[in-house]
Parts: sequence; C-alpha cells; structure tokens
Amino acid sequence: MKINKQALINKVEATQIRNDIPAFNSGDEVRVHFKIIEGAKARIQKLQGIVIRVRGGGLNKTFILRRETLGINSEFSFNVNNPNIVKIEVIKIGKVRRNYISYMRNRHGKSARIKSGIKTDAK
Repeated sequence: MKINKQALINKVEATQIRNDIPAFNSGDEVRVHFKIIEGAKARIQKLQGIVIRVRGGGLNKTFILRRETLGINSEFSFNVNNPNIVKIEVIKIGKVRRNYISYMRNRHGKSARIKSGIKTDAK
C-alpha cells in the first residue's frame, strides 16, 4: 500500500492552522496581543505597528511587524499560527504596491506614513 506523504502532511497541518486570525497584508497597521511567560507569571503584551512583510502560506505563514517608539524603531517577526498570539486586530488598511516594504526602515516620523485604504473600528 502506497502512502501519499504530502497528503498526510497537509491533513496534519490543517488541524493546526488557526481560523481566528483576520486577513492582512503588508502596509497594514495591526495590533498583536502576544502572551509572554516569565517564570510562573504570564502577561499579555500589545504590539502595534506596520506590517513590513507577509511571507509563506499555511502553517509556515510569517509576518514582520515594525513599530516606532520614542524615535527608536524595532521589528518583530511572528508566525501567524503561533499559539502565544492571543489576538490580531487590523487597525488600518494601508495602500502599498510592494509585498516587502523594506524602504520603511530608512524613514522616520512623517515620511514613514502610508496611504490609508479603509479604516476599521478597532480601538
């Protein structure tokens, strides 16, 4: 009996893919609620920023979040199906022409703005 390995892998991965994550693309402003475990305590940290890149698909889908706080830029790379992500909210839909907006790394302040598409109600 021949076993189709890829069909078996797809079946196992389908049980691990999260369905509660909204659709978002690069250029969108999102807020990620991330669970951080420190010793015996756990807390939820909110990170809000612009999505620079969305890559992959299925179980391997990842995105890079860029935020600016007090003039200091930081980037976070997340796996979309990570169980430590409690919730992702799409704040603003951005209008960009590229999938990977790496040119945002050189911009600060007003020049780092992205044209807005549709605003959502999340606060």
